Amino acid sequence: MRLSRSLPVILAATAATALLLTGCVDNSTPAATTGGGSSTAAVAKDDAAAKLLPEKVASSGKLIIGTDPTYAPNEFKNEAGEPIGWGIELAAAVAAKLGLTPEYQVAKFDNIIPSVTGGKADIGESSFTDTVEREKQVDFVNYYTAGILWASAKGKDVDPENACGLTVAVQATTYEDTDEVPAKSDACVKAGKDPIDKVQYDTQDAATNAVALGQADAMSADSPVTLYAISKTDDKLQAAGESFDEAPYGIVVGKDSGLTEAIQAAMQSLMDDGTYGEILDTWGVADGGISEATINAAANG
Repeated sequence: MRLSRSLPVILAATAATALLLTGCVDNSTPAATTGGGSSTAAVAKDDAAAKLLPEKVASSGKLIIGTDPTYAPNEFKNEAGEPIGWGIELAAAVAAKLGLTPEYQVAKFDNIIPSVTGGKADIGESSFTDTVEREKQVDFVNYYTAGILWASAKGKDVDPENACGLTVAVQATTYEDTDEVPAKSDACVKAGKDPIDKVQYDTQDAATNAVALGQADAMSADSPVTLYAISKTDDKLQAAGESFDEAPYGIVVGKDSGLTEAIQAAMQSLMDDGTYGEILDTWGVADGGISEATINAAANG
């Protein structure tokens, strides 16, 4: 996500979204698997990585993970309201490598970084794109490379590089909302053309649904999310062009938390023992996999 409400509020919002999406978008299960953590059941603790943990976290026995589960297949909810997805499985596997139990703190996307910097969550895992601007606040342990991919209604051709005057749906506070679409719109205006009408939605499901219902000409999201949305809309959507602007995903870690190196070591251990690849393969997102867990790739890449 080119970037925790209380449980009762989340469940109410989920129910409302389910009603909205009836007959349009079904993100209740992955396209090819039930997922839900099966790939992480046998992850062995990495003692070397665990030794890097600050005492406060190690003694707590848990890793508190901030996430916004509205971005299938990366992070979303199963029918029981539990966070699932390949990003969730990676976070659970990181916790297992560190000998910790994952505890998910469900939050709006734009509240996750403040939760980490404020000490309410240990890490944030919600498809965050590592950017230089975000690195001013937090560290990123990089684990994946994703591009941006637009989608339009089936049979309606849309060119992301020539979208002046079109209505484009985005999930609020994502990179597509704050950077990508506004930059394209500014270019339209400078060329003397109509700006892009960017419409923000609280969840990716709602943004996808807007295109499926003809309320928007196109949507912009990270490539694995768009491909998954296309697969779950009963042939209502199609890819609009090719994926572009690849950038690293990163787990959010507080700069003064002492956790960055431990999270990096745990992620690298998952890459080295094959667990990482198994999770990506299970969810059909292996194309963006990397072999080295880095820190703050946006500034150091």
